[in-house]
Amino acid sequence: MKSKIMVISDSSIIIEYPPSISEEINNNIRSVVKEIKNSLSDQIVDIIPAYHNIIIGYDCLEVDPSELCEKISGLVSGIEKSGTEDREIVEIPVCYEEPYGLDMDDVCEIHNITKEELIRKHTEPEYLVYMIGFTPGFPYLGGMDESLATPRKKEPRSKIPAGSVGIAGSQTGVYPIASPGGWQIIGRTPLKLFDPYRDNPVMIEAGQYIKYKSISAEEYERIEKSLEVQNG
Repeated sequence: MKSKIMVISDSSIIIEYPPSISEEINNNIRSVVKEIKNSLSDQIVDIIPAYHNIIIGYDCLEVDPSELCEKISGLVSGIEKSGTEDREIVEIPVCYEEPYGLDMDDVCEIHNITKEELIRKHTEPEYLVYMIGFTPGFPYLGGMDESLATPRKKEPRSKIPAGSVGIAGSQTGVYPIASPGGWQIIGRTPLKLFDPYRDNPVMIEAGQYIKYKSISAEEYERIEKSLEVQNG
């Protein structure tokens, strides 16, 4: 797959792929990231995958960037297109009922569909996690039914509750922490996608798949209470 490797600062290198949100590109990026971590971990300080690029951080006092670029180029060119992979699917329970689906009525009106139809379309796909960003643990997903594409709110909310599930344009995602935002909120999960007190604070990782599961308000409360007991 065609890519460009460039030094973009005194401590970072970028690998750029065609500017497209594509599972094929993402598969390649994940393979490259894995290979760099395995082969060059002693020469890099950070590696950040995104939709169609990878940023690699290094210590300019310890590493020659031209030599590192050459090594990265060899790894990238040596990686063949990956075949089918076993999907790691993370199920996210979501309550689309009141009071959690703040914009459910508006989204249904925009698309002239029932709540049941919106929920069916939203829970059918397995969503690839392309990258994590925006806030800690926020998953950028691909694979939403294009018929659900919805513009962001004209006036963003100053605070969206943690766990809120929303739609913005052709994307859907989950707010791991309470934060401002302009996504159309159609539900909420009781799960904590980000918890700084866990051994692994971020629940979702790039390369995994998310599968939403519709639950009732009663199930939401039961799961929430169960998690509170587990966390003390």
